[in-house]
Amino acid sequence: MNKPVKFLIIRFSSIGDIVLTTPVIRCLKEQYPNAEVHFVVKKKFRQVVEHNPYIDQLHLLDNNLKELVATFKNEHFDYIIDLHKTLRSYLLRFRLRRPTLTFRKLSVEKLIMNRFHVDFLPKGIHIVERNLKSLEPLGVKNDHKPVDYFISPEEEVPLSELPVLHQKGYVAFVIGGQHFTKKLPAEKIINICRTIDKPIILLGGPEDAAVAKIVAEACDEKIYDACGKYSLNQSVSLLKSARSVIAHDTGLMHISGAFNKPIVSVWGGTSAEHFGVWPYLNTRQVIAEVKGLSCHPCSNFGLSACPQKHFKCMREQDEDLIAGSAVSMFNETSLTE
Repeated sequence: MNKPVKFLIIRFSSIGDIVLTTPVIRCLKEQYPNAEVHFVVKKKFRQVVEHNPYIDQLHLLDNNLKELVATFKNEHFDYIIDLHKTLRSYLLRFRLRRPTLTFRKLSVEKLIMNRFHVDFLPKGIHIVERNLKSLEPLGVKNDHKPVDYFISPEEEVPLSELPVLHQKGYVAFVIGGQHFTKKLPAEKIINICRTIDKPIILLGGPEDAAVAKIVAEACDEKIYDACGKYSLNQSVSLLKSARSVIAHDTGLMHISGAFNKPIVSVWGGTSAEHFGVWPYLNTRQVIAEVKGLSCHPCSNFGLSACPQKHFKCMREQDEDLIAGSAVSMFNETSLTE
């Protein structure tokens, strides 16, 4: 029997970025003979990949790199695939001293785009494709399938647990986002929800509960506020059952691709097109972005405040486009299911 070839894939954070590495995991496992795939992630992001069947062993970083290095030295990896490329991942690679494959992070090009708005970034290339390109020396090819996301049966939220109004279909509105410049103001969310004549479930974490409460109180019973009431994977279950989705540039937006959800992705300070991070392979999607702003994009991660103070990238979003697209997709999905 041939000895397994052992791979360590590094992606410590965050939810969306981890999800965008899943085609690498799948293609490596399916195409490379005797692949034994190990994956390392920060402990708080364990849920994102803990049920992934293409991962043979999951390792968790809990701020103790020294302990992780000791564990990995006993594994004798054949290759390290660094899909994060931070100081911490570099230190891990340096201490293990194994053959390493990496992706093009384009940090300099992104910095120039954000600061000077001069575009040297590759056009039309998704970050999933850049991740997969790192495997070319191994002969592994893009299978042109969506990202993966797996949850356990115990994490599935039965539709019967939802309000009666929502049991026959709803729009999932992911109102969360890691940074201020990635999120619509509350009044914009309220206006969009009022325009949508369908049941709506608000998705987000505990940090989004205050805004969700304001939105729910401003609208009628068509709003079901699920923010902070479910685990990440339970929220994914609710996303999976939605007829259509509205989402900021956030983890659940990228997860929508695993289920080919019809989606309206809403972009503020970040840019889907420039940074190659639109919903990957969603066959029905609308990108809501304010065009013609000389200050856009201002960041590839998001910022705590608008550098120009006007926040036009979100305040000038077309509410009718967002609401109308979500309703249209909802109706189309209802007819085809």
